[in-house]
Amino acid sequence: MPKDNSIKSVLIIGSGPIVIGQACEFDYAGSQSARSLKEEGIEVILINSNPATIMTDPSMADHVYLLPLTTKSIIQILKEHPQIDAVLPTMGGQTALNLCLEADEKGIWKDFGVRLIGVDINAINITEDREQFKQLLEKIKVPTAPAKTATSFLKGKEIAQEFGFPLVIRPSFTLGGTGAAFVHKKEDFDELLTRGLEASPIHEVLIDKALLGWKEYELELLRDKNDNVVIICSIENMDPMGIHTGDSITVAPAMTLSDTTFQKMRDMAILMMRSIGNFAGGCNVQFAVSPDEKEDIVAIEINPRVSRSSALASKATGYPIAKIATKLALGYHLDELQNQITKSTSALFEPTLDYVIVKIPRWNFDKFEGSDRTLGLQMKSVGEVMGIGRSFQEALHKATQSLEIKRNGIGADGKGYKNYEQIIEKLTFASWDRVFVIYDAIAMGIPLSRIHEITKIDMWFLKQYEELYLLEREISNYKVDTLPKELLLEAKQKGYGDRQIAHMMGCLESQVYKLREEMNIKRVYKLVDTCAAEFKAKTPYYYSTFEAEIETATGERYVQNESVVTPKKKVVVLGSGPNRIGQGIEFDYSCVHGVLAAKECGYETIMINCNPETVSTDFDTADKLYFEPVFWEHIYDIIRHEKPEGVIVQLGGQTALKLAEKLDRYGIKILGTSFDALDLAEDRGRFSELLEQLHIPFPKFGVAENADQASALADVLDFPLLVRPSYVLGGQGMKIVINKQELEEHVIDLLKNIPGNKLLLDNYLDGAIEAEADAICDGENVYIIGIMEHIEPCGIHSGDSNATLPPFNLGEFVMQQIKDHTKKIALALKTVGLINIQFAIKDDIVYIIEANPRASRTVPFIAKAYGEPYVNYATKVMLGENKVTDFTFAPKLNGFAIKQPVFSFSKFPNVNKALGPEMKSTGESILFIDDLKDDQFYELYSRRKMYLSK
Repeated sequence: MPKDNSIKSVLIIGSGPIVIGQACEFDYAGSQSARSLKEEGIEVILINSNPATIMTDPSMADHVYLLPLTTKSIIQILKEHPQIDAVLPTMGGQTALNLCLEADEKGIWKDFGVRLIGVDINAINITEDREQFKQLLEKIKVPTAPAKTATSFLKGKEIAQEFGFPLVIRPSFTLGGTGAAFVHKKEDFDELLTRGLEASPIHEVLIDKALLGWKEYELELLRDKNDNVVIICSIENMDPMGIHTGDSITVAPAMTLSDTTFQKMRDMAILMMRSIGNFAGGCNVQFAVSPDEKEDIVAIEINPRVSRSSALASKATGYPIAKIATKLALGYHLDELQNQITKSTSALFEPTLDYVIVKIPRWNFDKFEGSDRTLGLQMKSVGEVMGIGRSFQEALHKATQSLEIKRNGIGADGKGYKNYEQIIEKLTFASWDRVFVIYDAIAMGIPLSRIHEITKIDMWFLKQYEELYLLEREISNYKVDTLPKELLLEAKQKGYGDRQIAHMMGCLESQVYKLREEMNIKRVYKLVDTCAAEFKAKTPYYYSTFEAEIETATGERYVQNESVVTPKKKVVVLGSGPNRIGQGIEFDYSCVHGVLAAKECGYETIMINCNPETVSTDFDTADKLYFEPVFWEHIYDIIRHEKPEGVIVQLGGQTALKLAEKLDRYGIKILGTSFDALDLAEDRGRFSELLEQLHIPFPKFGVAENADQASALADVLDFPLLVRPSYVLGGQGMKIVINKQELEEHVIDLLKNIPGNKLLLDNYLDGAIEAEADAICDGENVYIIGIMEHIEPCGIHSGDSNATLPPFNLGEFVMQQIKDHTKKIALALKTVGLINIQFAIKDDIVYIIEANPRASRTVPFIAKAYGEPYVNYATKVMLGENKVTDFTFAPKLNGFAIKQPVFSFSKFPNVNKALGPEMKSTGESILFIDDLKDDQFYELYSRRKMYLSK
């Protein structure tokens, strides 16, 4: 039975602001789903409150509602669009499922005659209600861990007495492991049980026997109305049970599973999916497997929606799960749909991988001072990276090179731990950097059996690490002029970067690069083709690897490169890497729009990025996608291979900007603002000289390189002082200090974490109003796209402030200064493209805090509030296709739009939640108000007082 033609209009529910546990993978799913529906000629209505996403772009749906995710908003939309036939709630994570359930309980879907597609209510209830789920599994004879449900404190105590410790407490209906905990000893039980009962919206927890040390696996499934089921991907967690899958290092395909057990697991997963309801769509199933030869399987949970892992599985296999799941929800059968990559096989064809992918999470513990950094059942990571390689070792190295945490890969960079106690501690209490510590432990001589005993990580993975370390030791015996070709090729095939190999031999990275050139050891590019090259792929989605030369019968030697370079003019867009606090999805939004604008100008677009959650790494966003680390060596090789007209760096946040200097040094053209202008804005000394020449006021400041210089500066500048390192994003390490002792402590702490960095000390303008402006400049003309006033005073990071567009109480005199300063600075920096400038206003004088000639966090917000494609215009200016004066700007906004930050403090119960100059928010939502009498504005504004000291 093909498509259900009675469905003409569909409501998609988005996932709201980004929080830890629910990130931009749902923007990717929602965007794919909307496109999939539009291909079928179906009207798409979308609700999501997140302004930073591609999903909420006007081009994505027929009607986009940037409203809070509440049943009140749902009713408003259904009244305005009585034609809506169906709702698809499986693309917006747990937020969408919970909202869908609430609307169902209130009878909203029934009242408006809207049916549910992609899932059914029973399936959500069964999978979310721990007790129902357990009973179902018992009925279909799928093994589970011994567990009981408690709806009260006393019942919980009884269960604990019966089972004994260690135990796991899992609240019902929560996301990202919220409220879940391990209880190792009796003394901690009461507090953790109370926390779990409070975290669950229905005050119910499942208490089960902890399967500590068991191996953990996930399967991604799709099923159609005809009951065909395909398994898209098997994913193995390198970390054993006890660490949330979102915080685990995961590998696809599964590496250490016997075929017999895999077949059993497949059968169980299919049985589970079929038994939870008769719906067509996607599902994610998690299992635990005993680490002995018996390989007992226990089902942990099933999610009847696309998940974080389905974004990963889509990128790992090239099979667009959300897109196909949407088609299935409309009634299509899998055998009626095309495989999107080959365009010749059907979607019923299960992907096969002839490569390995490794996902590593990215944490931001430095933003949560005093936080518990050990990993457990509650997810704490804010983003993730994925590496693709021909072996686990290569993929592992590429993933670690993608993290942007000042590591060059696994080991061989002089940054490993050398202290035995510290290594054992980090292995015992799973730490965010355990992926590196395993290598340090092997380098120290700790036996693999001991590492396995502590971590319960499978021996296969540990042996892979050991091989890497033995190779490092072998290469260390050579110098750059004596290193044999076989060893260099092996190191490259195992993913070692040139920097690491240089570190092993005590030479320069450029010498290793030169040696590779001489020995003809060059990167080759392979297609991600879903079917291990059995069928030809039509979609240019590539990863790099190294191969030994093939010799033909005629003696010709070559390596096979699947990335064919076309004669078209090309542009490379550098992506923003993993999500983190200070650099999130809003930069991905800018990159995607940059790619689309360059396409409109007739360029072949090339995207380089390593974040599996995003729309920029969708296989058909750019003309060519290189899923590679945004890391110098990888980028340089792609640029040499493709020979583009130039590279766009100002859309990918600090990640791309940091590479501008090297691009400039190597003579690669930067499209838009030049490296010199980018550097001038970052270099506080040069920038201040520029402001002096322009007669623009800025807070008094000085530069210090140690605590003594900082102390001497404090005598000149007066407290309070704002102390910050240069060249960082998201206010990293920024702090306001009020006396010499605080100053000394902070300076010493900063230089310990960021050695050799220059510190800036600004006279902090106490009680000032903060504002910011974004503008597009073509080197001659400037157009200000938006001026925002922050509700919080100066001193709270702009990413953590409620920003109001347009300003609500800046007088004409102040507004004119902002406009004049913005235009003068944009022109003086010779900006070509976007610029963001931040201001502090005190006694009607507008001071400059900083200027960033790049896309900023607020650009998507302004674009959504005014309904204008500003990144599209800015990209065309960068490419030299248009001048600012070529565009007709027609912003539309009634009343005010407020960008509201969203925090994930619930994941870190003991952390100081006070806001300051270092950014802590993980996401944002947009709020539209008609006027300043609005209650929500009044409440926000009244909170301003608590930040003001005077």
